[in-house]
Amino acid sequence: MNRRVIVIGGGVAGMQAALRLSEQGAEPLIIEKEAELGGKLRGWYVLFPTFTPASEVLSELRRRVQERGIEVMTSTEVSGFTRQSVTLADGRTLPCDSVVVASGFTLFDATVKEEYGYGIYDNVITSADLERMFAEGRVACADGSRPKRIAFLHCVGSRDEKVCQQHCSRVCCITGVKQAIEMKRLFPEADVFNFYMDIRMFGPGYEEMYREAQQRYNIHFVRGRISEASPTIDNRIQIKAEDTLTGRPLRMSVDMLVLLIGMRANDSNAPFAEQAGLKRASSGFMEPRDMFLGNARSNVEGIFYAGCITAPKNIGETLNEGTVAADAAMEYLRA
Repeated sequence: MNRRVIVIGGGVAGMQAALRLSEQGAEPLIIEKEAELGGKLRGWYVLFPTFTPASEVLSELRRRVQERGIEVMTSTEVSGFTRQSVTLADGRTLPCDSVVVASGFTLFDATVKEEYGYGIYDNVITSADLERMFAEGRVACADGSRPKRIAFLHCVGSRDEKVCQQHCSRVCCITGVKQAIEMKRLFPEADVFNFYMDIRMFGPGYEEMYREAQQRYNIHFVRGRISEASPTIDNRIQIKAEDTLTGRPLRMSVDMLVLLIGMRANDSNAPFAEQAGLKRASSGFMEPRDMFLGNARSNVEGIFYAGCITAPKNIGETLNEGTVAADAAMEYLRA
């Protein structure tokens, strides 16, 4: 067809969309702001619910992109776009016949929730930090000791009006279950607690994993939010919470507090939407044309969405949406 489709974002959605476009005869160009392809997947160790190494999925996608000879521009930032061109931060403008926006999401900044002490106290880490520690094989307290009591806090930066994040990030609950199991495998003698608002196990195999966490690994799930975290004299973390099922206040000291951070919309969504005439949802994510029959299409002809640009999703959903967005773009090009 010799039709150029620029894919903004080289994560899971962007790579899958580019592969599908190439298979159907288009000429995709992936523009990625980081130095290499992979997006947030590069920061994961193993994937729920199968514990499949993230590196296996990532390396296979990269291999396919390379084998098909898809053009890739890394370390390149997009400053704006229309359906007919993409403008780069260095001022260059690249013409195209269509655009697939797959620029994903931003992880919530846990320092905003000062009451939990992230970035202030030792041994308060995020779920993203813990994934890196798993990958590097160095999971330990700040002083190098083995944690004997670990607490996970769900919904940090999700379902929270105080930080303007009212949406559910969907994958935090299952991430907390996965990481709790990983910690019990590393430290069988440790007590592991998950503090949650509601447990939302929406995907295949998720509920089974949740049950396994309780029945096989004896992981404790406490319905209630932690209201405050503070350091103790022996460098532990004291947390205050309420068990909302019993109505009783709770206070305990832990060796490690893991904040399960959510997904938020990219700051770039607002200027992109204004420039291209696109609609945004109240959450800040891009709003698709139709939630049912046009979820990969924007309100502007020739501009399409793939992955977490429109809402939080898991890896499987993101891959599927990359394919759907590519098919919608091909339908547009052939019209």
